[in-house]
Amino acid sequence: MKMFKNKRNNQVKLVFLMGVFSLIFSRALLAESPALMTELPFAVADALKQAGIPKQNVAVYVQAVEANAPILNHNADESMNPASVMKLVTTYAALDLLTPSYRWKTEVYRDGNVNNGVLDGNLYIKSYGDPSFKAQEFWRLLMTLQQFGIKEITGDLIVDKSYFAKNVGNIKTFDSETWRAYNAEPSAFLVGGRNTSFKFTATDTAVNVIQEFELAEIQIVNNMKLVTGACDEWLNRFGYTVKPNTNGAIVTFNGVFSPTCGERYLELSVFDDEKYAFYTFKKLMAELGGKFKGSFKVKETPLEAIKVFEQFSEPLGYVVRDINKWSNNLMARQLLLTIAAEKNSTPANEAKGESAINLWLANKGLKFNELVIENGSGLSRIERISAAHLGQLLMDAYVSPAMPEFMASLPILALDGTIKKRLNDSPSAARAHLKTGSIEGVSAISGYVLDANNHRHVLVMFVNHPKAPASKNAQDALIEWVHQQP
Repeated sequence: MKMFKNKRNNQVKLVFLMGVFSLIFSRALLAESPALMTELPFAVADALKQAGIPKQNVAVYVQAVEANAPILNHNADESMNPASVMKLVTTYAALDLLTPSYRWKTEVYRDGNVNNGVLDGNLYIKSYGDPSFKAQEFWRLLMTLQQFGIKEITGDLIVDKSYFAKNVGNIKTFDSETWRAYNAEPSAFLVGGRNTSFKFTATDTAVNVIQEFELAEIQIVNNMKLVTGACDEWLNRFGYTVKPNTNGAIVTFNGVFSPTCGERYLELSVFDDEKYAFYTFKKLMAELGGKFKGSFKVKETPLEAIKVFEQFSEPLGYVVRDINKWSNNLMARQLLLTIAAEKNSTPANEAKGESAINLWLANKGLKFNELVIENGSGLSRIERISAAHLGQLLMDAYVSPAMPEFMASLPILALDGTIKKRLNDSPSAARAHLKTGSIEGVSAISGYVLDANNHRHVLVMFVNHPKAPASKNAQDALIEWVHQQP
C-alpha cells in the first residue's frame, strides 16, 4: 500500500512539473521575437494599390503586448502627421501625470454683502480650464449659488481666465470653415465647448432646424427644402451663413435635406467663449428664477474677494472618453493646457504643454526626437510622431496603472465612437479599441486589437498622401490581419 501511495505521489509531482515547464515554455514562446515583417500583408498592400496610395506614404507598426519586438514594421521610423491619433499621446500623458481621479475646479467669489438673497456687488467665476463644463454644469453651479443664498446680483459677472495665457490657440482657424466647432479656440472658462448644435429633421412637408441648447441670441433662418432619395453626403447638400450683430447672430441655412437622413447635427461655434458663456449665464439664471442686469467682464479675481464655494468636474478617467471616442479637438487642446499648468507653470500655453510631455517621456526612458506637439489634438499641419514611437507608447500604456481608463476611452470596433460603422460583420468586430484620425491628406488608426486566440496587439497605421481618405479598406484589412494572427 505504501509503495502504491509513493508511486501515485510521484505521478502527481511529475504532472505538476510538466505543467510548470509547459507554462514557462508557452510564455517564452510569446516573449520570443517572431520573424519581423517589413513588407505589408498582401491584403493591405492590395487595398492601398487599389486606392492609388504608394506604400512609401504608409507607416505601419504591429506588436503583441507580450512580445519584445514587433511582428510588422513598415516605414515605422518615419516622422508622419498622425491627425487626431495624436490625442492618444495627450490623453495617456494626462492620465499618467494627473491620474484618472484628477478633477477640474471652478471657483465662485463675491465682493459685496448678501442680504435677503441679494448680492450687492459683483460675482466672480475663477476657472481652471475644465473641458467638460457643459450647460448642465453651469446650471448646477448656479443652483448651488442659490443654495448659498444668492438669487439676485446687482453688480457684474466677472470671469477670471488667468489660468491660461492670453495668446492660447491659433491666430488663424485650421481651415476655411471658420464657424465649425472644431475650429474653436481654448479658454480657461469654456462653457459647452462654445458649441451650438443644430438639429436637422424632416416631416412630410418641411425640414426642421432647431438648436439643441437654445440661446435667444441666435436667430435661425431656415430656407431648407425637402428632397427625396438617399442621405449620402448630406453635409454637401446645403450651405449656411453666420452674420453676427449687436444682439447675437443670424444663422441662415439653404439647401436640401432628405427624410431618409433621420436626425442629423451640425456643430457651429457662433460666438466666442465670452459671449457664449454670458448668454448661457443669463438664460440659466432667468430659468432658475434669479435676477441679473449687469454686464460681463474679464479680469483677475481680487485678493479681497470672498470665496463662496468651488465646484468640481467629473474625474479625468471619465472625461477622456469624450475626447477619444468622439475625437473632440477642443477638449484635447484644453487637456494639453491643463498638463502645462499642472506640470509646468501658469499661465499655461501649448509650448509648456509640449515641454511637460517631453519631460514625461524622458523620465520613462523614451526619446522621441521627431515628436512635434502644436496643440495636442492632431488638428494641425505640423504635429508629428513616428508609428514605431506611438507603438512603443501604446505598449507602455498597456502596462501602466492608467491602462483600464485609457483603453476604455478608445472607440470599440463596430460598437461605438468613430468606428461604430466599421467591420460590423467581421470576426474582429468588438475585439479592438482603436482611435481614428483624419484631416486633408492624412488618415490614421491606432490602438489595440485582440486576435482570435485572445492575444492583444498594438496596431499603428499612418497614411500621409492626397488620397489618404481612400485608405480605409487598407486599414480594415490590417485590423483583420492582426485578428487572424496565430
